[in-house]
Amino acid sequence: MTASWLPDPPIVQAPMAGGPSTPELAAAVSDAGGLGFLGAGYKTADAVRADIDRTRALTSRPFGVNVFMPSHDDVDPAAVAAYRDALAPEARRLGVEPGAPAARDDAYDAKIADLLADPPAVVSFTFGCPDDAVVRAFQERGTTVVVTVTTAEEARLASAADALCAQGTEAGGHRGSFTNTFDGALPLRDLLREVLAVTDQPVIAAGGLGTPDDVAGVLALGAVAAQLGTVFLRCPESGASAVHKAALADPRFTSTAMTRAFSGRPARGLVNRFLTEHSADAPAAYPDVHYVTSPLRKAAAAQGDPDVPNLWAGTAFRAAAETPAADLVGHLASRL
Repeated sequence: MTASWLPDPPIVQAPMAGGPSTPELAAAVSDAGGLGFLGAGYKTADAVRADIDRTRALTSRPFGVNVFMPSHDDVDPAAVAAYRDALAPEARRLGVEPGAPAARDDAYDAKIADLLADPPAVVSFTFGCPDDAVVRAFQERGTTVVVTVTTAEEARLASAADALCAQGTEAGGHRGSFTNTFDGALPLRDLLREVLAVTDQPVIAAGGLGTPDDVAGVLALGAVAAQLGTVFLRCPESGASAVHKAALADPRFTSTAMTRAFSGRPARGLVNRFLTEHSADAPAAYPDVHYVTSPLRKAAAAQGDPDVPNLWAGTAFRAAAETPAADLVGHLASRL
C-alpha cells in the first residue's frame, strides 16, 4: 500500500453493489479525505467505466472500485428450481414472475480488461483472490490491490495483494468469503487479531463499525483504516432505495441476521418477512438465487414494501443517519 493511497482520515467507504455506491457518494467521501468506493458487482464493464468517469469528474482524489470474483459454486439446478417454485405465490402477489439464473461470472474478464486499460487508484476484490498475474498487472500500473478476507487462511492465500480488508461477521451485505459458506465466521476484533498474526500486509478493518469509538478501537488493534458501509446508506449521496433508507430508521426493524434467502450466498440484512420465511429453504447457489429473487425485490421496493427486499445492514445499522457523507467522515474521525 502506498502512502498516496492511504486515506487521511483513515476512513474507507465500503463498496456496496446493487445501487448504494454512487459516484456522488464515493467522490464526497474522497473529497473529505477518506477513500470512496464504487461497486462493480452486477454491472457491465461499460457501466462501471461510466461510474469511474463520473467520479473523476466529481473529484480529483483517489477512489477505489470493487470487483466480484466469478462464482464457482457447485450448484444443484433442481434445488434452485424448487426455490423458484416456492417463491411463485410471493411473485404473484407482487405482480411479477421469479427470475431465471443467468451468467455466473459477473462479466469478470471484461471488467478486468477495462480496469487495466485505465485503472483507478485502488481495486479491491470480493469472493476470492485474483490470480497473481492479475494482481501484478494492476500493481505495475500503480494501482493498489486489496482483497477481502474473512479468515486467517484466506489472508494467507491473498499474500500477493498490497493490503487486506478483514471483514467480520457483523458486516452488512454479503460475506466476502472465498467459498459460499457460513463456516469460520468471526467477530471483527477476533478476526483482526488472527489476520494480523499471519501477515505483514496492511489490514483494513470492516464489519459492524458505526461510531467514532468503533473506528478508534480497530485502529488501536492494528488496522490501518476502518471500512464502513451501512452508516453511509442514509446519506443523501447514497443510491440506496427509499425503502431501504427508511427501514434503517424504522423501529419495527430491530435486528439483523445472516441469510442466503436473497442471493444464495451468506449476507447480513435487517430481519424482514422474506428473510424470516425463506432463509431455511434457500440453496447455496450464487448468483443463481440472486437472479431468481431480483424481480421480486425490485417490485417490492417500487411498491414501498419493506418486507421483501434485501435490506442489507450491519449490526451498527442504528448509527446510520441522514448526514452528508463528508460530514459523516469528519464525525467518524473525531476521536482520532
